[in-house]
Amino acid sequence: MKISVVTVSFNSIRTIKDTINSVLAQDYHDLEYIVIDGNSWDGTVEILKSFEDPRLKWISEPDKGIYDGMNKGIKMASGEIVGILNSDDFYKDETVVSQIAKEFSNSNAEAVFGDVSFVNPKKLNKTVRYYSSKFFNPSKFRYGFMPAHPTFFTRKIWFEEFGYYQTDYKIAADYELLTRFLYKHKLPYRYVPVDMVVMRTGGVSNRSIVSNYILNKEIIRGCKENGIRTYLGLLMFKYFVKVFELVPKWKVS
Repeated sequence: MKISVVTVSFNSIRTIKDTINSVLAQDYHDLEYIVIDGNSWDGTVEILKSFEDPRLKWISEPDKGIYDGMNKGIKMASGEIVGILNSDDFYKDETVVSQIAKEFSNSNAEAVFGDVSFVNPKKLNKTVRYYSSKFFNPSKFRYGFMPAHPTFFTRKIWFEEFGYYQTDYKIAADYELLTRFLYKHKLPYRYVPVDMVVMRTGGVSNRSIVSNYILNKEIIRGCKENGIRTYLGLLMFKYFVKVFELVPKWKVS
């Protein structure tokens, strides 16, 4: 089966080369890579032009934000399976996509996901937080928990049937989509106990108190739209759990 990976970029010159290299280094034979650039002016486009790998397809044009870009990429994808990798993330090693393909081939899964490592942007080999999707189940959406989105792969047909990312969300359209697919529509899924993606700390959802407020407000909205009752007090529980995901400083240094 062909697997398509989609990356959305905008002025990502400092990180996107790592992202692209990690995808093109995958050992899976039937891979398509799509980069949707939002009309960058910082040199990102020049980096894209420097790659001549036929598996890489890209466009650079104005869009309506990251989720609009994701939707464009998914619609362009010719693969049966689609995954999203952000432009400041990269795959942990060259076997990630192969392991995803194996799960789809050997099970009844319609969605597959794994774990991510968060690293210091200045020390990419130093993990400061480890996010495991091991204990996820759909009932935990109510408490603000979801599988690691950069590791999430599903069949393209489910976007066509259930809908794409909602572009009127600012931060949590990924949360809403996973809630819609896994809770509302009950797609069968498989968790792979593998560290798949390396993420730099400092993502948009954690930049400030305002960002966290918007995030939680949108999580509540996403849950409500998909038949889940929740409230802000329940969502605060996830911040307590995050403490246990942190890697002790003596292990980082």
